[in-house]
Amino acid sequence: MILSGRGVTAVLGPTNTGKTHYAIERMLSHGSGIIGLPLRLLAREVYGRVVERVGAAQVALVTGEEKIAPPGARFSVCTVEAMPRETRASFVAIDEVQLAGDLERGHIFTDRLLYLRGRDETLLLGSGTMKPILQQLLPGITVVERPRLSQLFYAGQKKITRLPERTAIVAFSADEVYAIAELIRRQRGGAAVVLGALSPRTRNAQVALYQEGEVEYLVATDAIGMGLNLDVDHVAFAQDRKFDGYQFRNLNPGELGQIAGRAGRHLKDGTFGVTGRVDPLDDELVERLESHEFDPVKVLQWRTVDFDFTSIDALRRSLDATPRVAGLTRALPAVDQQALEHLARYPEIKDLATTPERVERLWEVCALPDYRRIAPAQHADLVASLFSDLVRYGTVDENFMAEQVRRADHTDGEIDTLSARIAQIRTWTYVSNRPGWLADPTHWQEKTREIEDRLSDALHERLTKRFVDRRTSVLMKRLRENAMLEAEISVNGDVFVEGHHTGQLAGFRFTPLAGMEGSDAKAVQAATQKALALEFEARAARLHACGNSDLAIGSDGVVRWLGDPMARLAAGDHVLHPRVILLADEQLTGIARDHVAARVERFVNHHISTVLKPLDDLSRAEDLQGLAKGLAFQLVENLGVLFRRDVSEDVKSLDQDARASIRRYGVRFGAYHIFMPALLKPSPAELITLLWALQNDGMDKPGYGDLIPVLAAGRTSVVTDPSFDRTFYKLAGFRFLGKRAVRIDILERLADLIRPLLQWKPGSLRPEGAYDGRRFTTTTAMLSILGATPDDMEEILKGLGYRADSVPADEARAFLVGQDANVIPTPTPTPTPTPTPNENAGSSEAQVEEEASGVEAASESAAPVVPSDAPAEVAVEDTEANEPKNVLLWRPGGRNEGQQNARHKGGRPASEERRDGRRPGASADGKNRGNGAKRGDRQDRGDRKERPQRAERDGKPQTARFEAKPPRKEKPIDPDSPFAKLAALKEQMKK
Repeated sequence: MILSGRGVTAVLGPTNTGKTHYAIERMLSHGSGIIGLPLRLLAREVYGRVVERVGAAQVALVTGEEKIAPPGARFSVCTVEAMPRETRASFVAIDEVQLAGDLERGHIFTDRLLYLRGRDETLLLGSGTMKPILQQLLPGITVVERPRLSQLFYAGQKKITRLPERTAIVAFSADEVYAIAELIRRQRGGAAVVLGALSPRTRNAQVALYQEGEVEYLVATDAIGMGLNLDVDHVAFAQDRKFDGYQFRNLNPGELGQIAGRAGRHLKDGTFGVTGRVDPLDDELVERLESHEFDPVKVLQWRTVDFDFTSIDALRRSLDATPRVAGLTRALPAVDQQALEHLARYPEIKDLATTPERVERLWEVCALPDYRRIAPAQHADLVASLFSDLVRYGTVDENFMAEQVRRADHTDGEIDTLSARIAQIRTWTYVSNRPGWLADPTHWQEKTREIEDRLSDALHERLTKRFVDRRTSVLMKRLRENAMLEAEISVNGDVFVEGHHTGQLAGFRFTPLAGMEGSDAKAVQAATQKALALEFEARAARLHACGNSDLAIGSDGVVRWLGDPMARLAAGDHVLHPRVILLADEQLTGIARDHVAARVERFVNHHISTVLKPLDDLSRAEDLQGLAKGLAFQLVENLGVLFRRDVSEDVKSLDQDARASIRRYGVRFGAYHIFMPALLKPSPAELITLLWALQNDGMDKPGYGDLIPVLAAGRTSVVTDPSFDRTFYKLAGFRFLGKRAVRIDILERLADLIRPLLQWKPGSLRPEGAYDGRRFTTTTAMLSILGATPDDMEEILKGLGYRADSVPADEARAFLVGQDANVIPTPTPTPTPTPTPNENAGSSEAQVEEEASGVEAASESAAPVVPSDAPAEVAVEDTEANEPKNVLLWRPGGRNEGQQNARHKGGRPASEERRDGRRPGASADGKNRGNGAKRGDRQDRGDRKERPQRAERDGKPQTARFEAKPPRKEKPIDPDSPFAKLAALKEQMKK
């Protein structure tokens, strides 16, 4: 080989030195010229620039898949592979000549730079690393080194979501490119995608998205390092390893510099860095990249062009030739040589390739690019089919080709599917552009080009739809232009800026759309808040003038206006006066904020004073004095319910006037509670529970709010949940009694039913459930009002402090028969004595209700109690039909319980004494031998006989022995008390 560099000029330097622009200017100064470029995409770009200068009729575009050749065209723009090996053009330029060292394509660049020359001028454009090898291979070459027009700086490592605008993110696999683009879309509005696998039309459309500013980010492979002129300010490496066709390896400094050099155009400086999982670059490498100092290229890939077509084996041997010039090395087998190696083993191919012309045709077919990236054997099968048709029929079978084209002609599917179809149709576009391969090449060129364009457009649409939020990108563009943004708010609070949904407005709080971060998101939010300023003022005015029906307080303590949260309640100085905290952005200021705060506070105070009016009135009572005022204070502090045992001394000390003054505020003195019945409704109970929870950090405690639905359903008792805080039962108006909780007003009705049973005097008509005047049995009326079973009733009575004596049913029946037999008939009705007024006067109202309406039958009674008016034989018959069981006789528990057990032992009435005048449990000498029973419930020993009851003792009716103190003196009756009205009503009924 005798090589010469005479007439050849090498224009070398880093990226952004204007080399390509210089080559175009030099070519247009000649009468004809050819320029070879490394990528079809770049060829398209240069073709457009030349057409703008001299017109489409003067420019040809020749690539492996496309050919635009106007008659008489003076200039040709080609890919390096499509450049002719000989030309008569005046000017020849080859761009990116450093690719001569590439393992896959290097031998083609080497061939062109060694042998292709222009008649008047030849330019070799590339990196400065090519200077030594070019001077070695082409003695006499002129080298012109051009400095970079701008500087390049290292910006370090940044997260993908923190990368600045106008950034190109570089990765080396389709999966990684797609993943990064998806992340950019969610965080920053979208990204353009450039992959080598995309068709040129798709890549052009994606680059246009970026260049025109619709998106601010470009995610690409190292294809952008091949001379693409992009407005990139920053290049970020998301990967630093690539597959070069043979192995995975790290990028060398020269490759990193070629890609990083895309940052900064013309006189504008650029930056580069790393992102994702790539470690920061070391200082030495950074310095080399910034100063563009890289190791020189030492050898170029080479393959012979002197092919021996006498036979397949001769062709294979010629391909194994080695270069005889230092600085060149034999290239690894390319796609065409790999296909030939496979076809050489096919018997049918050997039978067909019998002449030099056929062997040359075989080698021509082997040059078919593997666009589909399939296995070499599969690619070889396609080559074999094409070669067989060309040899046997002179052209490719068009039926076969039509079927293959038809399969690719579908625009449905996702990105990967469309990419595969584009690769398929590009294969047949290449076939249609080979001279002499088809009978009607023009038809198939148009057909395949149309399908490829349609598939490319569909792929561009899918990529844009997946990786670009167009509305966000348009909004970003308007923000960069500092244009006035138009905002509107829908009826449901959706906020739109320039037609883009930026967030949700609820009340006076704006929530930006999730996923918007970084400086762009801040700009969007600022623009949105600016647009919302007038809306805030208008809303504040409407809220200030609205009615109370538009506002509500939820169980979560949030005050809402027409459904939107305005404020939340928090603990205040007093349980009935919580603090109000506005839920509003900082943009609500000044008078508007004051109006909103005043309106919400006014509503909260009005709501509490209305729903809890009895409690509010009691807290403001000025006519209460002394103990009455103290009791009222305790009621307010306990939100309307006090256990009577906790204030028993205060209640005993109240006179009738004080009680009457408290009752006027809706307070009821019950047997077990001092309470306000008006508060035992769902709405007051819910508000009371909320206020207590706010004051005691109770919203997160178990059971909060769970009992209000039970109260609203009208349940009088409920099974308790051990996990609930017991306070919530009291706040909802229930008394916690072990396994069951009962509404406190129902417990007072129960007390009204029990009271006459314990006050009944033997010898008079016995009410149902009465036993001996000091004990009683449960009745169906009790079970009915409680909605409880006998077992539940037992739990409830024990919880209220009652104790039970268990006696055999036969004994209880016999005793009741005897009691009913001793009733003394009275010929004339005896006026009902006026009972002594007591603290339970208010409770008698419930008793009147029960007597007037009657008691509904329950499903079963607590014990087989025989009604007093039933015949004895019927009672005996009914009792014998059932299995005998014990009867529970209930009595109040207390400190004298042991004495009561002795008095009630054996089922005898408390007032019963022995015939000899001694009390039960006393000996014949009158001395007491003990209580006769241990404390607690104890059954009769059955060793003593019953004695007749003694009605009087010492001439006076016998009183209950277990009373804690003698009966109190009668006090003047309050004529306004419910008890006085009850007595008058009874008198009228008897008349």
